[in-house]
Amino acid sequence: MHEPVLLVEALELLAVRPGGFYVDGTLGLAGHARAILARSAPDGRLLGCDRDGEALELARAALVDQAERVRLEQADFREVPRLLGAQRADGILLDLGVSSLQLDSPERGFSFRHDGPLDMRLDRSRGASAAEAVNRLPEKVLADLIYAWGEEPASRRIASAIVAERRARPIATTARLAEVVRRAAGRQRRPGLDPATRTFQALRIHVNAELQGLEEALERLAACLAPGGRLVVISFHSLEDRPAKQALRALQARGGFRVLTPKPVRPGAAEEARNPRARSARLRAVAREEAA
Repeated sequence: MHEPVLLVEALELLAVRPGGFYVDGTLGLAGHARAILARSAPDGRLLGCDRDGEALELARAALVDQAERVRLEQADFREVPRLLGAQRADGILLDLGVSSLQLDSPERGFSFRHDGPLDMRLDRSRGASAAEAVNRLPEKVLADLIYAWGEEPASRRIASAIVAERRARPIATTARLAEVVRRAAGRQRRPGLDPATRTFQALRIHVNAELQGLEEALERLAACLAPGGRLVVISFHSLEDRPAKQALRALQARGGFRVLTPKPVRPGAAEEARNPRARSARLRAVAREEAA
């Protein structure tokens, strides 16, 4: 069951209105998009993008009754400026990270909760998989990316263990990688955190280049807003939230934009209880100033 995170807060900060034009740059299963279309009815329009072709087809089915108001594209949110051309949006939403669909599908290889092929690609039609990274990258490169993108203090021990294991035979599944990482990581400082969590996060970020040019991308997206338009960014860990905060503050400092969230908006207790995956979510927003 898919539940969009911080839905009410996102709609309010986007200031969705009838007749507006909005962009969902990380469409997922279209939970946010459907709510935007409902609030912008009867003539609001939406551009929805997602790198994941499978998610895009499910979103297309979910939005079939709104097809005349929706344009869907298989694309990364960084491509939105190109897709818009000279057109300007009244609101742009990004919900960073991976969706419930991806996490709950063993064949996608994002999670160690179920055994599956070690893939992790958002777009399975291109790029190298996590298995290729794990089995081919030099030990130092592996250690550095696990430390940088997973903030894992045991990164060197984990990388060494991965290299030793792959010498015996290639690491091809999520369960085997998780087992290797758990043995090497040792005791975790955060109670309840599986020792494999940070390494899996790091590999996913590496495989999909999730943080590549994020700050610059957000500034380019803000430039696509119409006067009064809003950019809303939902992130799920500090590596995403930090560049989001820096980008929005830089926009305000240069002039023409106003940060709407001096502190990140977090889910309330009721949402966290209803949807545990929302617990780490943080929302930030900026508005383009109205034309003089």
